[in-house]
Amino acid sequence: MIAVLLIAACSRSSAAPPAHSPSPLVGGLTQGLIAYVADQGVGVLDPTTGKSTVVAPLPPGAFRVAGPVWGPAPNVSHPVLYFTLHDDRPAETRTASGVVPYDWLFRVDPFAGTIEPIAASQDSQSEGPFGLVANSHYLALTVGCCATYEVDALDLTQPSGALRPLAKPPAQPAFFTEGAAPGDSGLLAVREFGTGSWYWLNAGASVLNPFPLSLGPDDGPIAISADGTMVAVAMPSNGPVIEPINSTLPIATPSGASSPAATATPGATASPTAHTSPTSSAPKRVNSKLQHPDGLAWSPDAQQLAVAVNGDIEIYNSSAPDGTAPVHQYLSGGNVIGIAWSAPIADQTFASVKAAAGPQPQVDGLLSATRLPAQADTPQNRPLTKIYVWQFDSTKASPIESITDATPDVLSKYPPLNAGVVFHHWAATDAWALQGGCYRYRVVITGSVAPVATTFGLAGNTLCSARPSAVPSTQASPSHS
Repeated sequence: MIAVLLIAACSRSSAAPPAHSPSPLVGGLTQGLIAYVADQGVGVLDPTTGKSTVVAPLPPGAFRVAGPVWGPAPNVSHPVLYFTLHDDRPAETRTASGVVPYDWLFRVDPFAGTIEPIAASQDSQSEGPFGLVANSHYLALTVGCCATYEVDALDLTQPSGALRPLAKPPAQPAFFTEGAAPGDSGLLAVREFGTGSWYWLNAGASVLNPFPLSLGPDDGPIAISADGTMVAVAMPSNGPVIEPINSTLPIATPSGASSPAATATPGATASPTAHTSPTSSAPKRVNSKLQHPDGLAWSPDAQQLAVAVNGDIEIYNSSAPDGTAPVHQYLSGGNVIGIAWSAPIADQTFASVKAAAGPQPQVDGLLSATRLPAQADTPQNRPLTKIYVWQFDSTKASPIESITDATPDVLSKYPPLNAGVVFHHWAATDAWALQGGCYRYRVVITGSVAPVATTFGLAGNTLCSARPSAVPSTQASPSHS
């Protein structure tokens, strides 16, 4: 029995205004850009020249990274990059200093040179998000460990919003995100933990559909061409294979009690082994001499396939016979672990690419904001310390921003988020509890000390309402909850 939760259909945020149509530039990026994650950080590469630049530098060994993926952003005419981090530095203990591990979702605009935190989630149990996938509508990822893997998703068409669970054990099976149908589709390719069965997890319609190909429990990740007709699959050995795929919305068919269900809605039934008939075309191997690829990405016209393998990027003509040498090989020795190829970006050139600051200052800023007061950070006082956290929209005046104590009257009017002490820091304990943009958090620490009230935000501590009106904001303003 499989039940799948829907992303909240009604967002409290209004849809982002449509971006203006870009005007083509001479020398525009007609072949798009290849984004990658390597030792030095998140970068972009021009496939027509081989030039590359790091747009979000990272210190070696400090973070685990998933992605990058291309997606839309509010009030921007070109695609931007999303990637996740997990703080992999030594964690603090009762007797030793260190970090509180967080998962982070960041957005980088490679043409504006800006980096923005989208959300953060305290995570001391896993090694961070993986399987980051996206199209022009949804971003999705897998987080968790063991048998508790869950799929969380973000609606990229909204100017602000929270990552919400699509499938979360024990109410639903554990899934691994492996790919996404192109365009504004809600279809996410997922593989079930344990059985290895593949499905379309439909984020837009709250259904679980059969997957159109017969793939194995060790296959993936996958990449689907922009027209939705071809898929490249990373195989356990002998490199990727290419085969046709139907990535349109599956049509539900009647099912009896003894036959596999074609769809699964919350409260309905579906067979864990449900699948449609595989395509009749034999898979075409790209290069059987390759090991298992870490990432795959199609060129905008699907004439070429980029493969992240053996730590570099190899570009293959998709129609070439098996074993044909790559037409290009980039970033050798860079330890590339993830790639994504954008659509054409007609209104930008590679010369306009700008590097942003790395994400570490924002990660460390959260650690500073959540450190316990010295008097509360003792073996005797930590068990007595109480943490109260409220979220508010800082684009407008809010009574939350002036809270100074967690009195019964305040708690009755403004229920706080779940939070608690983590050794020498405190943390909001709900998944993806902290959001960026113009959201701010009012914190009261009490119990073992006189009430201490502070305000902080992932994107900065200054309230958005305090910004000079003549200075345009680079962040989307959240709607008021």
